[in-house]
Amino acid sequence: MTSAMGAVGILAGGGPLPAKVAEAAHAQGRPVFILGFDGFAEPDVIGPWPHEMVRLGAAGHMLSLLRQHGCTDLVLIGPIRRPSLRSLRPDTEGARILTRLGRALFAGDDGLLAALVRILAQEGFAVRGAHEFLSHAVAQPGVLGTVQPDALAHADIRRGIDVVQALGRMDIGQGCVVQNGLVLAVEAMEGTDRMIARSGECHQPGEGGVLVKLLKPGQEKRADMPTIGPITVRTAHAAGLRGIAFEAAHTLMTDKDACILEADKAGIFLLAVDPDHFQP
Repeated sequence: MTSAMGAVGILAGGGPLPAKVAEAAHAQGRPVFILGFDGFAEPDVIGPWPHEMVRLGAAGHMLSLLRQHGCTDLVLIGPIRRPSLRSLRPDTEGARILTRLGRALFAGDDGLLAALVRILAQEGFAVRGAHEFLSHAVAQPGVLGTVQPDALAHADIRRGIDVVQALGRMDIGQGCVVQNGLVLAVEAMEGTDRMIARSGECHQPGEGGVLVKLLKPGQEKRADMPTIGPITVRTAHAAGLRGIAFEAAHTLMTDKDACILEADKAGIFLLAVDPDHFQP
């Protein structure tokens, strides 16, 4: 069903990235249609583009709209809180998809999203990663900005990589905060920014901690890639952190230039790392 002339359907959660994917697809000459999820997608972000707001449980309506607008490729982008089964109120097609999801409904986020990607492919759509459209939003290994991590920060990053990879194998979260070898916080359902704020309550004397944000081992890269933005940088600074390390080539930056500007202003480092080859 994939065609170079087909429209790109964007299944939009919160934040600015749905519009950035739309801009990039439009620049490639592709028609764009956005499905904004009620309670998550931001009207001001998706408003300039052809769009409809839909309930998460209205899968039949979603598929119908995507086909009506000639969508062949789909991008899932933007944070969404996992709803309870009771609150979903699925339509007939939604109930069928829930049945097809089966045990994945009770898995972690990656298990659920990977199953959803498979189902969308079975429905005839090509599911694309946001990074395929936003190549400029990912960073190659190295320091971004003017602040350099020192040896202690490198040791905390290595510790954080080990912790996040262990969490990821259990499909729990993508991030943690480490200070002087001590794990201050790990990410679960609350999301990165709330985890960072919580780490500030556990701040220890001495140099500030480091946020480490990585793709889960074996994660489906077409959904829920790690994301950082200027708000992440400001939240890290407010929590007393000294830097952010994130996975090179596999982390979306909502606004790379603004992230670097905020980090330099706050005096914290931004470091894109290859977790499989990082040595302190």
